Amino acid sequence: MLPFCNTRTMSLHLAEISLAIEPDVHAVLLMDQAGWRMTRKLDVPENISIVPLPPKCPELNLVENVWQFMCDNWLSNRIFTSHDSIINLCCDAWNKLVDQPWRIMTIGRSKWARGS
Repeated sequence: MLPFCNTRTMSLHLAEISLAIEPDVHAVLLMDQAGWRMTRKLDVPENISIVPLPPKCPELNLVENVWQFMCDNWLSNRIFTSHDSIINLCCDAWNKLVDQPWRIMTIGRSKWARGS
């Protein structure tokens, strides 16, 4: 969990993704056009390319469906008593989701992605 969404933390995130990519493999990440993701100051590893999604098209950004699922099932209707409480609940929700890879695949299967 990183405390901010900015260019520096996105660079750290991309560096972690880069480490998980097999040698001789190149990853392509689809991202919305948040300014801190599209700036030239972003450090993008050599084994990653970023493809920007069109503006104002949340239906194309499938991670929005992941966040909505997590909010609907584990994060909504809560009273957060502290910053640590927020971090802990978000980490718990993320770990629950990671333990359910079939759920992630289901959430990511939108009609447009299947070509139907």
